[in-house]
Amino acid sequence: MILTAPERRRAISGGAFSLGSIALFVGIAVLVLLSAGIESGGDTSLTDPYLLRILRFTLLQAVLSTLLSIVLAIPVARALARQPRFPGRLWLIRLMAVPMGLPVLIGALGLLGIWGRQGLINQALSALGLSQPVSIYGLAGILLAHVFFNMPLACRLMLAGLERVPAEYWLVAGGLGMQPISVFRFIEWPILRGLVPGIAGLIFMLCATSFTLVLILGGGPAATTLEVAIYQALRFDFDPGRAVMLSLLQIVVTLLVLSVMTLFRAPDDHGLTAGRALRRIDGQGMAARCIDAALLAAATLFLGMPLAAVVVTGLKANLFKLVSQPIFLQAAITSLAIALAAGLLAVLTSFAIIRARSVISADRRKSLGLHGLAIALGASSSLILLVPPIVLATGWFLALRPLGDPSRFAAVLIIVINALMALPFVIRVIEPAYTVHVSRTGRLAASLGLHGIARLRMVDWPGLRKPLFTALSFAMALSLGDLGAVALFGSDSLMTLPWLVYSKLGSYRTNDADGYALILGLVCFLLTIAGTAGQGVPDDESRRND
Repeated sequence: MILTAPERRRAISGGAFSLGSIALFVGIAVLVLLSAGIESGGDTSLTDPYLLRILRFTLLQAVLSTLLSIVLAIPVARALARQPRFPGRLWLIRLMAVPMGLPVLIGALGLLGIWGRQGLINQALSALGLSQPVSIYGLAGILLAHVFFNMPLACRLMLAGLERVPAEYWLVAGGLGMQPISVFRFIEWPILRGLVPGIAGLIFMLCATSFTLVLILGGGPAATTLEVAIYQALRFDFDPGRAVMLSLLQIVVTLLVLSVMTLFRAPDDHGLTAGRALRRIDGQGMAARCIDAALLAAATLFLGMPLAAVVVTGLKANLFKLVSQPIFLQAAITSLAIALAAGLLAVLTSFAIIRARSVISADRRKSLGLHGLAIALGASSSLILLVPPIVLATGWFLALRPLGDPSRFAAVLIIVINALMALPFVIRVIEPAYTVHVSRTGRLAASLGLHGIARLRMVDWPGLRKPLFTALSFAMALSLGDLGAVALFGSDSLMTLPWLVYSKLGSYRTNDADGYALILGLVCFLLTIAGTAGQGVPDDESRRND
C-alpha cells in the first residue's frame, strides 16, 4: 500500500484511536464490575449455591447443545456432499443460512409456533389422544432452540470442508472399491476431525453466552444461565452484588472458552489436486439415496417449519392495525435510528482498524511498537467477544448510577454495545474486499498522484461501496434484532421492536407479538437483501470462465 507520510500517520492514528476507544469502553465496564465485586465481598459469594447452580446449568446446556449440533450436523453435511445434484439443493443450503441471520427472538417465536403448548406438534399429539404434550420450556426447549440456530452453521462449515476433498481421493477410493464405512473412515472423518474442534468451540461460545433464547424458553429458576441471571438480578431483584458476581463468572467462562479455542488452529489443506471434476463413488445406490433424502427432508422440515410458523401466525394478526399504533411507530423509529447509528459506528471503526493493520503490515521495517499495535488491532474482536453485551450493560449501569438514572444514557450505550457486537462480523466482510482492492489499485492511484479526498472519491469509494453497504446492512440487522442490552434498559420511554415483541409476550398478547415479529423479520430480511444486491452476478470474465 503506497501512501504519503501524512496519510500513513492518519491511518495508524485512526486505528490506534479505535482500539483505544474499544479498550476504554470495555475496560471501564470490567473495572467497575471488579471494584463492585471487591466492595460487596465477592470472595464469599462465590460459594453461594445459587451461583454454582447457575454456572453448572450454563455449562451443561452449552455442552449438550454443542454435542447435539455437531452430531446432527455430520450426517446432514455428508448427505449434502454425497448428493451434489438434486432439485432444491441450492435453496436448502440457503435455508441453512437463514437462522444465522435471523433475530433470535423471531426464531424463538417460530419454535413456539411448532413445539409450544398450542403449537403444531402438540396439536397433532392431542389429536392422537396423548394427554402429555411436548413441553418446549426448560432444558429441552433451550437445547432444541440452540440446535435450530447452530446445527445449520456447523453443517455449512463441514460441507465446505468436505467439498474441498481433492477429486483424486475419490479416484483412488473408486479404484480400491471402498465401501461407505471405509470412505467415512479414511476420507471424510480426517477432514471432519480437523474441523470439529473449531466449530464446537464457536458453538459452545454462542450457547454459553445465550440470552434471548434462555429468557424466553428457560421456564424458571431451574433453567437459567448466567446472562439471564444477571438480567434478573438487576431488572427484578435489583441486587447489584449478585449481578457483579454473575458478570465476573461470565467473563471467566468466556475467557476460558476463548483460550481453549486458540489451541485449535484451522486445519491446513495439504491435498494435491490437478483440478479434476469427478463424482463421489458413494451415495449413488438406491438405499443411499433414500437415506440421504430422508436426512435432508428432516433437516428441511426442522428448519423450515418454524420459519413458516412465523409467517403464518404473523399474517393472522391485524398488521394494518399494529403498524398504525403509536407505540409501533415509536419502536420502529427508535430501532431504525439505533440500528443505523450502530451500523455506521461499526463500519467506521472496522474500516479504521483494517486500514491501520494494512498500513502497518505493508511496512517492512516497522518498529516494535507498531508490531505490537498490529497484534492488538488483530485481537480487538476477541476483546469484544470476551465481555458479552449483558455484562457490558451491567458494568455501565453500575458506573452511571452515581450520575442519576442510568436509563438517560440508555440509547447511547445500546448503540455502542450493538456496534461492538457487530464489529467481528463487519471486519470479516470488509477486510477481504479491502485487501483485494488495495492490491489492485494501490500502485495505480499512487502513480496518478491520487491522495486524500480525490482518492476516496475516485478509487476507494467505487471499489469498496458494495462490501461497505453489505457490512452496514448486516450490522443494522444484528442491531435491530438485539434484545441483550435493550432488556436491561428497555422501558416505555425507550421502546425498540424486539422489546415491544417481548413486552407483548409478557402480557400474553401473543397475537400482537406474532405480528410484530413478522414485521421485524421482514425488515431484517429486506436489509439483508439490500446489502447483498448486485452480488453473485457474474461479470464478463467469470461468464467466459464458466
